[in-house]
Amino acid sequence: MKFPVINVQDPVGKTVGRRKLRDAWKFAMDGQKTANQLRRSFGHGGLCPKGVFRFRSHEEANAWMMKMLAQSARRSPS
Repeated sequence: MKFPVINVQDPVGKTVGRRKLRDAWKFAMDGQKTANQLRRSFGHGGLCPKGVFRFRSHEEANAWMMKMLAQSARRSPS
């Protein structure tokens, strides 16, 4: 196994910039606001029913998802 060669005698490179920390609370509230707007736009049922769904195959899951998307599009007010 080869290990990377690190020369500890070399000076550390220059720091160009620093990442600004975002307010976690504000970030979470923005996400919640977006989720609420999406939920309202698809009606009270949402995009698809909540819960855990088990499928025998990916094809069966994809067919079910397309059916749910079509139903939500029919219910959509726009």
